[in-house]
Amino acid sequence: MKFTNGYWLNRPQYQIESPREVFDYQKTDRQLTLYAPFKFINERGDELNLGMSTINLTSPIEGVIGVKLTHFDQDTKGPSYHINDQKPNVAITTGDKELTFKSGDLTARIPFKQAFQLDFLHNDHLLTQSLDKAQGVIHDKSTNKDYMREQLNVGVDDKVYGLGERFGNFIKNGQEVRIDNQDGGTASEQSYKNIPFYLTDAGYGVFVDQPQPVDFEITSENVDRVQFSTEGQSLQYYVIYGPTPQEILHRYAELTGQMQLPPAWSFGLWLTTSFTTDYSEETVLKFIDGMKEHHIPLDVFHFDCFWQKGFEWSNMEWDRDEFPDPEGLIKKIHDRGIKVCVWINPYIAQKGKMFEEGKKNGYFVKREDGNIWQWDLWQAGNAFVDFTNPDAVKWYKGKLKALLDMGVDCFKTDFGERIPVDDAVFFDGSDPKREHNYYTLQYNEAVFDTIAENKGKDEAVVFARSATVGSQKFPVHWGGDALSTFKNMSDTLHGGLSFLSSGFAFWSHDIGGFEDGPDTPTPDLYKRWTQFGLLSSHSRYHGSNVYRVPWNFDDEAVENSRKFVNLKLSLMPYLYTQAAHDTAYGNPLMRPMWFEFQDDLTTHSLDNQYMFGSRLLVAPVFNHEGHVNLYLPAGKWTSIIDDNEFYDIKDGKWLSLNYDELSLPVLARDNTILLRNPKAVHADYDFTKDLDIHLYDMHEGTTSTTVVDQKGHDAGKVTVDRHGNELKVSATGLTGTATVFVHENGAVTKATLTGDNTTITL
Repeated sequence: MKFTNGYWLNRPQYQIESPREVFDYQKTDRQLTLYAPFKFINERGDELNLGMSTINLTSPIEGVIGVKLTHFDQDTKGPSYHINDQKPNVAITTGDKELTFKSGDLTARIPFKQAFQLDFLHNDHLLTQSLDKAQGVIHDKSTNKDYMREQLNVGVDDKVYGLGERFGNFIKNGQEVRIDNQDGGTASEQSYKNIPFYLTDAGYGVFVDQPQPVDFEITSENVDRVQFSTEGQSLQYYVIYGPTPQEILHRYAELTGQMQLPPAWSFGLWLTTSFTTDYSEETVLKFIDGMKEHHIPLDVFHFDCFWQKGFEWSNMEWDRDEFPDPEGLIKKIHDRGIKVCVWINPYIAQKGKMFEEGKKNGYFVKREDGNIWQWDLWQAGNAFVDFTNPDAVKWYKGKLKALLDMGVDCFKTDFGERIPVDDAVFFDGSDPKREHNYYTLQYNEAVFDTIAENKGKDEAVVFARSATVGSQKFPVHWGGDALSTFKNMSDTLHGGLSFLSSGFAFWSHDIGGFEDGPDTPTPDLYKRWTQFGLLSSHSRYHGSNVYRVPWNFDDEAVENSRKFVNLKLSLMPYLYTQAAHDTAYGNPLMRPMWFEFQDDLTTHSLDNQYMFGSRLLVAPVFNHEGHVNLYLPAGKWTSIIDDNEFYDIKDGKWLSLNYDELSLPVLARDNTILLRNPKAVHADYDFTKDLDIHLYDMHEGTTSTTVVDQKGHDAGKVTVDRHGNELKVSATGLTGTATVFVHENGAVTKATLTGDNTTITL
């Protein structure tokens, strides 16, 4: 949202007042309060007929400083994001010319009775600052609305990332972003998952703690600053010091909620009915058995919307015409070793039985006249479950429990974005503007908790589309309705990397794209998206009006699916270990290149390749020709698909490569211990048993890696001691037979791990 007309003038409808100096302050053991009037105070008369900002500095987490700007001290109705306050030690110093507030390695510095300025520093290094006239108390004379604004400077080379799942350019510099959950697809500026948190490569991040819409101008209004503003009389934000992106995200997770590790089986392949296709019990079993006949491992089958009757979504009742015995069908699927997921959303169609119950008991969002808030978008007469009503939550969870008792394992929690604001009344009196983005948290929490309460927390997982701050506690999220084009496949990756830079660990997308044309997805797009999808944290075939089973495309699609499902399953000892450790620390499994190569500035702009965990590089193919422009940082890189593909890069280098439809760049970096099991047939297995231990160009000295069990707990360890051409490989906690493959400068040496250790001479 722009308020100015160039650098010097305001737009005519806006009156903007800004703190000019800190005139007074108060301090306690843990808080510094600044009083900053809108003009310099030179004499007593200057104190009359004058507004000011009250600025509170706090620290809930070490290395995090909270700033609350207040004009009028007004009560706000909920909801509010939960902030964890660890009550760290802070140091507050006051002097005649300067005030400081220090938490860990982060310091806020403010001149006293001088031109206003708020600096954030690590030691003496300036990270960012709010300069004179950056903060604003803004009145819109045309609408009589009030806004609060902050602007934080960025450095010459600083890049800004994050702000949720955004499908445009990965680097946010120059963009305008509105934090406002909408169902806008993956080819627009709108987003299902808006997170008012941005990350920089300058050693810090900023979280704006406002559940209502927040507008960001990222070097787009004032090109030297990131501006954020929101309607109201106060604005709360937190500056989070790193200095690495891993540490910034760790502190963000401590602040807003720790991530949850999903069950191991959820990392396998999900196959769906697709959306508007015709399907019945016969169709479902034909697809599941077809996957087995084609030797393509499957872990989850998903029933999309039409497991229920049309015009009755989401009434939580099976369409008995197409599925006369759902309990029996679920048992047949379970007997095949496959989990069951069903689609739901929190919108209740008027035709369904649940509507009558919800209306009678007051379980829906209402209008100011007392009637239910309804519209015909999506389903006729949609009403919205009011999750601010504890009885409504209990009622909704009861419907889910009945499905779990029937044998359903998890839910695809669709929608949750277009929550009414105008003329909307919530049970607990929540402000609709604050409830709009927050709603998805309440919705997914209710579903996730129901699964956890009935199946155990280790088994709880959803497949969610919408998200807000705190939603990282209820994984997994997928990218929404992508177009079946190579360009939108690339846009989807940009959205995922943006989302995963915003405090989330796990992410998926519709393999092949969702929005189908009459002849889409094409076989080559399907195959390339399959590779990308099975090298994402979670993998699901899904579309709109075209079945996504590979034999519907061509024989090579079947071979491609089989190859990359088996590749992912074989990597589960590595992937689940990385996931368990990353989740505990607050980091993503898929991550931008610059997370791992911060000293290589070229990586800071890369958005068509990524790291899969800390050791593997993936570069999807986004064209018909199989061409990839690949950037490799300095080091040795070996393909885990083709041992003959090896690169020794002295300095960072761009490569122009071509791949057939059964391959793409999946490269292990040097000094990697990669644990695999090529015999895996499901994603959930004993990750310590019968492992292949791949060693890639090991460095001199000692290197080790752990491996977790199926619950994510460390269960085994592999250590490599290298001295010249001799490698001693030792292991603890492994069972069965372990085979060692030493990849050295593109050549491979094979050995068997004898007992707990073996020595290999190259």
